[in-house]
Amino acid sequence: MSRHAAQVLGADALSQHLQQGGAAVIPTDTVPGLAIAPRQADDIWRLKRRPADKPLILMGASVEALLRHAQAPCRDDARRLAERHWPGALTLVVPAHGEVLQALNPGGTCLGLRIPSCELSRELLQRTGPLATSSANPSGDPAATTPEQAALYFPELPQLGPQPWPPLSGQASTVITWISSGRWNVLRRGAVMPEGIAEGG
Repeated sequence: MSRHAAQVLGADALSQHLQQGGAAVIPTDTVPGLAIAPRQADDIWRLKRRPADKPLILMGASVEALLRHAQAPCRDDARRLAERHWPGALTLVVPAHGEVLQALNPGGTCLGLRIPSCELSRELLQRTGPLATSSANPSGDPAATTPEQAALYFPELPQLGPQPWPPLSGQASTVITWISSGRWNVLRRGAVMPEGIAEGG
């Protein structure tokens, strides 16, 4: 039972909404997220009133569904970390290619990838395929930490049910970027810190 005005949809109905190009609010293991099909990624920036030079994250339900967008030289390194830390609060930023890269990071060369440790969202992602995501808040405002807060920011967007959601950590994911074979640089320290990766590369 929801305690807010936003519509709550089950995975089948929300999957259909997303596949038709709509945006939605979903739980993750960190904070609530905005999600949309990658081809509609522009709508996330519009909703957040966020400049398009701040890339979106591609979330998926499987390692292979995400790493297919990565450039070949980084795939083995990324797979090793993914198999150790996914599902979980670790975002891997890797050299990428293709239409999804241009949709989520226009003019850029890298894509952030993650599988959330939230079974509810992974079940949705299995239905939809990978989704473009960002935290559920207008740019410059604090990130929502509950579905109620997300509904205050985005009352028009449906939310994934059932609710209440499993507890969210409220702490952002750790973000690391691939530098070269075996080398990663920490962009943001968050909920997970892989062993053997030094800040500053």
